[in-house]
Amino acid sequence: MGNYKVMFLCTGNSCRSQMAEGLAKHLSQGNLEVYSAGVEAHGVNPLAIEVMQEIGVDISNQKSELINPNLVATMDYVITLCGDARERCPVIPAQVKVLHWPFPDPAKVEGNSTEIRAAFRSVRDGLASKITNFLHAN
Repeated sequence: MGNYKVMFLCTGNSCRSQMAEGLAKHLSQGNLEVYSAGVEAHGVNPLAIEVMQEIGVDISNQKSELINPNLVATMDYVITLCGDARERCPVIPAQVKVLHWPFPDPAKVEGNSTEIRAAFRSVRDGLASKITNFLHAN
């Protein structure tokens, strides 16, 4: 696997893209240069931090950031994690490969704390699977 620059995008850069950033850094063992951003910046969700700590990945120091078109242009891959990010993302230059991995926003799940945590874990585990497959393919 080469040393790629990858950016994960979602709406608020608080859950999905933050978990994806942490997972990609962890699973690639430093072989990826990883970023995440959102069309809005909502801050890193405490439940995203909690469910990542369950698998030994600390994302508590990651920052919630807005999409920077200049930074996007330097990426090898941009991976959108929701339709909103795909539709509202700035124009991505032709040389950047774009992948779309739609995941539901776990922060929008309603229910008790057990059900909400289960939604976060489901997205975390789904992202881990997609990222593992991505790393093996590249």
